[in-house]
Amino acid sequence: MAIRKAVLSDLDTLLEIYAIARDFMVSYGNAHQWQEGYPSRKILIRDLQAGHLFVDEIDGEIEGCFVFFIGEDPSYLQIDGAWLNQEPYGVVHRIASRRRIPHIGEKMLQYCIDQVDNMRIDTHHDNIPMQKMLKKFGFVHVGTIELIGNHEKRLAFQLAK
Repeated sequence: MAIRKAVLSDLDTLLEIYAIARDFMVSYGNAHQWQEGYPSRKILIRDLQAGHLFVDEIDGEIEGCFVFFIGEDPSYLQIDGAWLNQEPYGVVHRIASRRRIPHIGEKMLQYCIDQVDNMRIDTHHDNIPMQKMLKKFGFVHVGTIELIGNHEKRLAFQLAK
């Protein structure tokens, strides 16, 4: 497993991976989280240019991807609940894989956890597989946030070592 920052030539592969992830979510009763081709090429380019988009390569092939950064997420400024602390934190978004490598999502999440002691993440109420993975890693449900832009509600989780 080799995690690296994504490059522009990765985009078509990443769009394929997110399509696989959307199908997986629908098959597990989560048809509403990533609708209408989300995340779009435009969003991925924005994340790539910010240096936040990562890929997980195995034997030279991209098997998974995610967004990770250390800093403030505007959607996390208001919470119905309470964050565990107000210390600097890392943020993970849009973990996805081709579904060919068992537990690759866990490996990508562990990479992020290894970078920072304080992590925040959110997920859709219907995303039960992600909620189970977060709880397995010791994340605590701390409340509900509202996404900037579309005002959708998300369950907020935090891990503080």
